[in-house]
Amino acid sequence: MKQFSKILKFELKNYLQNKIFVGITVFLVAVIAIVMFFPRLAGAFASDNADAAPDDSEKPVIAVLTSDKDMEGLLQNTFSSVFSDHTVTVLEQSELESVKEKIQNGEMQCAFALKDLTSYTYYVNNLSLYDSNAAIAAEALQTVYRMNAMINQGLTLEEAQAVLTTPINYETESLGKNQIENFFYTYIMIFALYMVILLYGQMVATNVATEKSSRAMELLVTSANPVSMMFGKVISSCLAGLFQLVAVFGSALLFFHVNASYWSGNVIIESIFNMPIELFIYMLLFFVLGFLVYAFLYGAIGSTASKLEDINTSVMPVTVLFIIGFFIVVFSMTEGNVDNSLMKIASFVTFTSPMAMFTRIAMTTVPLYEILISILILIASVFGVGFLSAKIYRVGVLLYGTPPKIGAIIKAIRKK
Repeated sequence: MKQFSKILKFELKNYLQNKIFVGITVFLVAVIAIVMFFPRLAGAFASDNADAAPDDSEKPVIAVLTSDKDMEGLLQNTFSSVFSDHTVTVLEQSELESVKEKIQNGEMQCAFALKDLTSYTYYVNNLSLYDSNAAIAAEALQTVYRMNAMINQGLTLEEAQAVLTTPINYETESLGKNQIENFFYTYIMIFALYMVILLYGQMVATNVATEKSSRAMELLVTSANPVSMMFGKVISSCLAGLFQLVAVFGSALLFFHVNASYWSGNVIIESIFNMPIELFIYMLLFFVLGFLVYAFLYGAIGSTASKLEDINTSVMPVTVLFIIGFFIVVFSMTEGNVDNSLMKIASFVTFTSPMAMFTRIAMTTVPLYEILISILILIASVFGVGFLSAKIYRVGVLLYGTPPKIGAIIKAIRKK
């Protein structure tokens, strides 16, 4: 235990005194501060004319072309209501060529040439991947068609508008988890775990390989227990990663509460910082356990590398394994089905459960016994992988030259 505490303090001190580590932490906190204070700063530096009515001449122009003069007023009102941030102008069909030229030279954003109230052609210069104008116009034209039909049946324009604009009130009560609210901070946690494991896992492997290449490891293993060395190195990297995450997310939480009034109404930001405390505890638990498993693997692999140049190649299988788990979770979240069979299996597999089980806990209802089983498997895996990594670490000291094969490592461990 005494050896372990000395190694832990030494390794942790190296992390906290590392200029790159401190610099990255300070940079991330500064970026978070700028983002969180942006609405306040934007309001402070806003001009005195901020409250003035927007100039319609600065709005993008949309043209609606029709051959039915009687429908011009109705088209103008309807399209202006759905394209409220645009200037809508209703023109005759004969001006189509002129409108096309204006669209191409940037004077107009787009145009809708109506053949009748049920069909039209949408003209735009460069069609964006996220262009939804055509769908919005289709709904607007459908409203115009219905209103025109009601008017032809004897209703006045006001009566037709009243029928079509009658509001429908509804309430939604979720008996389980609200995936919309939980999506954003779940994704952030998964992405943070992804970045930290890849970054610090690589650092653990690199540090071990550096010690080996400098022959320092040979001296260390003769005076210290390899289990103490491996656990000290890995846990120190875990504490350093937690310190960095606490600094970044803690400052984000502080800056959010300082500027909470400026972020009111922003569903994404508010949902991120309103994480339930029990979910936060699960997040820390799965984060730490998942990090330890992968850090031990990276450390063991680093001890088998003879040169620093071999690290990237050696850790590739572990990295690919982790990336596969990451994409399984992300694709399931994107599809909105985090309770599919693949995710349930991944929730009990050591290398994917930190992300998969946490995602299920955050976005759906998971039985308590499943959560406990997943946690127990992870805890057992941490100790199992940790002690196995320590054995590989001790054997790896004497393995130089070409990177050893798995069979050679297993044979050497058995001899020990």
